[in-house]
Amino acid sequence: MAGMKAKRSVLPGRFSGLSIKLIATIMGVILLVEVVVYLPSLAIFRANWLEDRLRVGVVAARVLDAVPDVMALPRNLTDRLLTSAGAYAIVYRREGQSQLIELAEPVTPAAVVTADMRQRDLFSLIGGAFDTLFAGPGRTLRIVGEGDINASMVELLMPEWPLRQDMLAYSRQIAWVSLAIAAITAVALYLLASSLFVHPIRRLTANMLAFRQAPENAALIIDPSHRRDEIGIAEQELAAMEAELFSMLRQRRHLADLGLAVAKINHDLRNTLTSAQLLSDQVATLDDPKVQRLAPRLVTTLDKAIGFAQSVIDYGRETAALPVLAPVGMRALVDDAAFDARLVGHPDIRFANMVPEELVLNIDAGQLGRVFVNLLKNAREALEGAAGNLTDAVVTVGFAEGEDRLVLFVADTGPGLPPRARDNLFVAFEGSARAGGTGLGLAIAREITEAHGGQLSLAEVERGTRFELSLPSGLRVVE
Repeated sequence: MAGMKAKRSVLPGRFSGLSIKLIATIMGVILLVEVVVYLPSLAIFRANWLEDRLRVGVVAARVLDAVPDVMALPRNLTDRLLTSAGAYAIVYRREGQSQLIELAEPVTPAAVVTADMRQRDLFSLIGGAFDTLFAGPGRTLRIVGEGDINASMVELLMPEWPLRQDMLAYSRQIAWVSLAIAAITAVALYLLASSLFVHPIRRLTANMLAFRQAPENAALIIDPSHRRDEIGIAEQELAAMEAELFSMLRQRRHLADLGLAVAKINHDLRNTLTSAQLLSDQVATLDDPKVQRLAPRLVTTLDKAIGFAQSVIDYGRETAALPVLAPVGMRALVDDAAFDARLVGHPDIRFANMVPEELVLNIDAGQLGRVFVNLLKNAREALEGAAGNLTDAVVTVGFAEGEDRLVLFVADTGPGLPPRARDNLFVAFEGSARAGGTGLGLAIAREITEAHGGQLSLAEVERGTRFELSLPSGLRVVE
């Protein structure tokens, strides 16, 4: 819009755009995979740790099995067995009998948790690992497992704290290794992705920003690479688009210069024709019969020339202003347009406004009002030109609603459009239905309609002419 400055885009830094997002995504995915792998790995580490302690218990069980009287074992031997296992006590059960090795000073545990190594399913192992990892201090671990002899079982009673410390150390190692793997993999993939995607996309982005600042500079048109993938296609299409835009802007500048020259010529021509019109008015007052016969034709010709020059000047002043949308009652808008088109109170033409009173659309009243003024003015001129051949001259504006479109139509009972006008409809300076017309009205009306997301078209009817203005149903204001 006028008065608004376009916000200049800035190319993001190397590590603030796609690059950092790519690195973060790769590292995040790798760490997520490492977490998924870490859980069973930690569970297996805990199971192996417990199995190692259980093997010491099995060795102690063999000693107990070889000695008939456990009480006769030397204290230093039993202490070494318990110390090597890190246990408070070892229990060996076989054939309904239990044998116990414990410290000289028995320990009474406050809280005991059982680790049954006979359950080897993954979920039980992971659950046990988490239970140990987040356990509080002072718990005692009871390890239960099978011995090396049938129907035998070994139990160890030991503090849980050494297991938890080893699991934390193992977790730290896994964390450092995972971070190292993630970093190395991310850098490797980043370097690969940068050469294949990030750098070409940054090149495209930088070129678009530079070309936007100076589209008249042909040297800024991107030179496509020889890639055959999607990025290569994007480079080729961007190069083609920039080349077409460059040519279009150059042509537009030439047309603008030409239009300025034509406007100056039209302005001078209009002044000259106005002077000629004043002279023709004076000539028309002479009593010469030949002058009286030719003067009206001269005045009419000058009026047409002046009108044509003024139409060209007005069309050149047209600007591509964006529609300012606001709720507008369509029946009142059509009434105002009919008044401006000199249809209201016309002595020979009847005007019928069939638009519902409750129809309210979110449109630009000024722009869409011009569309109806042009259409209604054309209908009036068509009916006035065929006044002697018509029995009922009527101009009607109506409304019809489709599935996803709203249709407003302007219809008249005139003679219809000639073939030349139909073939060049909506073409400036060629689509006029009357002699001396410029055809600019319909061209401007089409541009305004398309700016509202609609379409202006000529409908086929048996009698007269009917123009249909199709608008999106989303413009309708529902109260």
